[in-house]
Amino acid sequence: MKNLVKGAVLAVGLLAATSAVQAQQKIGHINSEEIFQATPDFKTAQDQLKTLGETKQKELEGMYQEFQKKEKEINDKELHKSAANKDQIDTEIKTLVQELQQMQTRIQEVQKVAREDFEKKQQELMAPIQTKVMTAINSVAQEKGFTYVLDLAAGSVIYFQGGEDISADVKTKLGIK
Repeated sequence: MKNLVKGAVLAVGLLAATSAVQAQQKIGHINSEEIFQATPDFKTAQDQLKTLGETKQKELEGMYQEFQKKEKEINDKELHKSAANKDQIDTEIKTLVQELQQMQTRIQEVQKVAREDFEKKQQELMAPIQTKVMTAINSVAQEKGFTYVLDLAAGSVIYFQGGEDISADVKTKLGIK
């Protein structure tokens, strides 16, 4: 009986200690995506990516126009084909079709390279911004004594009540108004 009482007292003590520790945990929340997009660096990166995209688009448009001219040339030759010049026109059309196929392959390759270049540039520009934002979040969380900071942008939190939104503090740390 004495051991049962000691065990019950120990269990109550541990439960009280666990509750006290949990009560001391401080939880905050943030929307990292909102902060990320509010940084001046993000706006600069977006402008650079837009310029790169427009440059690649113009290059592809030039190739598309050349492709369409070649198609029109084939159609024109078909229209002007007669019994007298059939063999000559068929040979010319065959050559033009081969050129058209080569152009199509080049266009696809240029599209692939443009997409890869864009993604590489996007990663190159955005990674330092992400690092900077995460450093600021960690710094604010440590300064304010948070045990956990939940990121609402990650979509992993579907309900929260209260908590402290530290977004304004992180923006201040990053110099965002």
